[in-house]
Amino acid sequence: MNPRRAALRKLGVASLSMAAMPLFHPERTSQISTALQKRKHLSAKEIAKDETFWYHVQRAYTVSPHFINLENGYFSLQAREVMESQFDHIRMINEKPALYMRTQQWEDRERIKKELAKFAGCSPEEIAITRNTTEALDTVIHGLTLEKGDEVITTTQDYDSMVQAFDQQAKRFGIVNKKISIPLHPKSKMEMVKHYEKAITDKTKVMLVTHLINISGQILPVKEICEMAHANRVDVISDSAHAFAHLDFKIPDLGCDYFGTSLHKWLGTPVGLGMLYIKKEKIKKVWPLFGDTYYPEDDIRKLEHIGTYPCASTLTIASAIRFHNAIGSKRKEERLRYLKNYWAERVKDLPKVTLNMPLTDEQSCGLGNVAIEGMPPSELSKKLYEDFRIFTVAIHREAIKGVRVTPHLYTTTSDLDAFVNAMKVITQA
Repeated sequence: MNPRRAALRKLGVASLSMAAMPLFHPERTSQISTALQKRKHLSAKEIAKDETFWYHVQRAYTVSPHFINLENGYFSLQAREVMESQFDHIRMINEKPALYMRTQQWEDRERIKKELAKFAGCSPEEIAITRNTTEALDTVIHGLTLEKGDEVITTTQDYDSMVQAFDQQAKRFGIVNKKISIPLHPKSKMEMVKHYEKAITDKTKVMLVTHLINISGQILPVKEICEMAHANRVDVISDSAHAFAHLDFKIPDLGCDYFGTSLHKWLGTPVGLGMLYIKKEKIKKVWPLFGDTYYPEDDIRKLEHIGTYPCASTLTIASAIRFHNAIGSKRKEERLRYLKNYWAERVKDLPKVTLNMPLTDEQSCGLGNVAIEGMPPSELSKKLYEDFRIFTVAIHREAIKGVRVTPHLYTTTSDLDAFVNAMKVITQA
C-alpha cells in the first residue's frame, strides 16, 4: 500500500468490508443449478442440445422484444442477477462515497482479483483489472522496451488497436512490424505454427497471437505457437478478448507471456472491464502506461494506476463469475458452438453464400462470419436489420469480408431460424 493510502487507513475508520461484500441475487442461478442436477448424467455436448435446460438460462436475461441481437461480440448482456448486483454496489458506494473510496476500495479490489485469478487459473499477483482488452494489451505494447531494428510479428487478422499500437512504436522507436497472412482453413495446428515460425529472425522480440479472431471466429493454437516462439526466444502476447469465458481453458494452459481480455464480452460483467495477465517474471519488463512509483518494478499493481474508476462495476465481477460457474465453462462453450453450427449448417449451401470461418470444433466456437457473393457486408447487415429486425455487424477487412454473427446463451433456436429464413429470402432475391 502506498504512503498516502496507508495514512488514510491510520484514521481508524471502521472497516466497510461487510457492506462492500459482493451482492448477488441467486433466483435464476438456483433454478439453473437444479436443472443441471437432473442432467448430471449428460455430457456437455448433450446438454448443449437440450432446449428445456437452456430455457432456464434464457430466463435469466432481459432481452428486447423489438429485434434479434446477433451481435454479442461487442459486449454481452448482463444476466439480471448480475445487473442487480451492480445496482446494489452503486447504491452502497453512493451512500458513503469518499469514505468508501478512501478507506476500502483497494482491499475490495484485491479480493475481487483473487476471485478472478482463481477463475483464470493463475496467481492474483499476475493479473491487473483494466477497462478492456485494448487497454490491457496496449499497456504491454507501449510498456515493453523495444529498440530500433527489433522485429514484431502480427497478422492481417489481428485487432486494429493492437496493430496500431505497434505501428506507433515503429514511428517512435524504429521497430519493424512484420505483418503475415494466415490461412482460414489450415490442415493442422502445425501448419498454422509454421506460418508464424517462418517469419521469425534473430531480431524478432515479440509476436501478437489472436486466440479467437474477432472477425471470423477462428481459434488459433496458442499453446503450440507459444512453445515454438519460446524455443526461438520470442515472447508472445495473446489477444484473448473473445476467448475468455467463451472457451473452456485456464490462462497457464496457453503458455503465453502476456494476455489481455475484455470481461464485458463473454463473462458478462458491466461494460468497461478487462483483465491483463503477465507472467510473474515478466512484470518488471513492462513500464506503466501512467506513472506510478509506489509499487516495485515486479508488482503488477504498478500497471493499474488510471485515477478514479467505477468501483461498483469492479465489485460486480464476482457476481458474473458466479453466474458463469453455475452453468459451467465447458457447457457454455458447447452451447455457443452448437448455436453457431445450428445456423451455419442451414445457410452454408444457399446460393452465393460463403462461410468465412472453419466449422471444426477445434478451430471454431460461437462466433462466425457469413457473406453473400455480390453483396457488400454493410448492405447485407443493413438489410438484415431493416427488413428482418436482426442486428449483426458488417466486417470489411483485408482478410475477411462478411457479416459477423454472434449468438449468446439467451439466443433461442427460433431466433436463429429467423436468421436462416432471412438469408434464404435475401439469396433468393
